[in-house]
Amino acid sequence: MNLKNIITDRLLLIPFTKEIANIILSDDFTKLIEMGFHLGKGYPDEETLDTIPKILNNLNLVQEPTGFESWMIVLKEEMTIIGDIGFKGKPNHLGAVDIGYGIIDSERKKGYASEASRGLIKWAFSNSEVTLITAKCLLENIYSSKILTKLNFNEVGRDNEMIHWELLN
Repeated sequence: MNLKNIITDRLLLIPFTKEIANIILSDDFTKLIEMGFHLGKGYPDEETLDTIPKILNNLNLVQEPTGFESWMIVLKEEMTIIGDIGFKGKPNHLGAVDIGYGIIDSERKKGYASEASRGLIKWAFSNSEVTLITAKCLLENIYSSKILTKLNFNEVGRDNEMIHWELLN
């Protein structure tokens, strides 16, 4: 399967590969720059560096990216990497996937998380296996709550630290 990039108005969502994830972990971005990418101010941030090992774990479970791992969020005009978005693996037996995203501080509050999420949600629901997308965010993460509400997710529960969300196809 040759996974295609997802194109939105301002963004390219490009599937992470093991090579790209390892380049980011290596802290030597020469190869990324040679591939035509620029790094957004502050990329990779601490959140990205915490996420990359999880991305690698998911990629190690498959021959090649399936789309249910993670994607780089890239400003398409400048080819600047500003964050990541993705799922935590293939749909479960109920057809559910869990979405998560992160945007570097310098590019937040510009609608990129919503735009990237819309693109990835559309891609996921075009796959007949996916019937439900779940998400969670910290109770104090007001901006993520606003984004998920704007994307038509429904709050389905809370615990001591997280709000749990669902979006049905």
